[in-house]
Amino acid sequence: MLPDTAPLLNGRPDTVPFPRIIAHRGARKVAPENTLAAFRIAAQQGALGAEFDVSLLGDGTPVLHHDATLDRCSDRTGPLAEIGQADIAGIDCGSWFSSNFAGEPLATLDQGLDLLHDLEFVSNLEMKPHGAAKVMARAVAAALGHRPEARAEILISSFDLNALAAFRALMPEQPIAVLYDNPPEDWPEALADLAASSLHVWRENMSEDLVRAAARAGVHLRVYTVNDPAEMVTYRDHPAGELGGIITDHPPAFLDDPDWVRWAQG
Repeated sequence: MLPDTAPLLNGRPDTVPFPRIIAHRGARKVAPENTLAAFRIAAQQGALGAEFDVSLLGDGTPVLHHDATLDRCSDRTGPLAEIGQADIAGIDCGSWFSSNFAGEPLATLDQGLDLLHDLEFVSNLEMKPHGAAKVMARAVAAALGHRPEARAEILISSFDLNALAAFRALMPEQPIAVLYDNPPEDWPEALADLAASSLHVWRENMSEDLVRAAARAGVHLRVYTVNDPAEMVTYRDHPAGELGGIITDHPPAFLDDPDWVRWAQG
């Protein structure tokens, strides 16, 4: 069982030890992204945590979904903002990927958190505000607020600094990661302002300088989205600092390799 503790990293809220191999949107290579099925399959693959996206319906209900519309990952079309929780029954978020996943529901955040806790995952919830930063922050804070286990199990991230700031004001003890495509020079100050314990960066902008800078700042450094392990071998055991984790569409690409398994267990 996961411990009900409140760890810190250099005075900043942190999770219990975060998995080093993280399933991006669940097992996205072999299952429809951001679905309960994708989480279950990621667990079967040996993953111990998942990254997933949260967007809002028009009535403020948070759901597991990346885009602002239903078009790409369901059998419906149109903006999420035009439907509410009462409308999501029957939305099929699996058939677009494969008929094997026909009927996979559009899951609410509460349903996702229930399953992730049952799987004993430590996971990364990415907020997708789609222009509604404060509303998103309130919805996520409300979902986590009645789950004491979430303090140690869930890392909140976003590209939207306004959403993170609004969330931090509501939940000062919840772990936060800041997401960047290409981190600006002042990223350490941005993380410090948010009391964020983690920096997440796109794989193409990973560098040895960034490894060193993260070590100096005293924060976790994770990289997304990596599906070719060879891209990260340089950073796996870098002498200048520790790579905290890899977010991947296909955990077996790493977990079927003994060298990466040893790293993941380290």
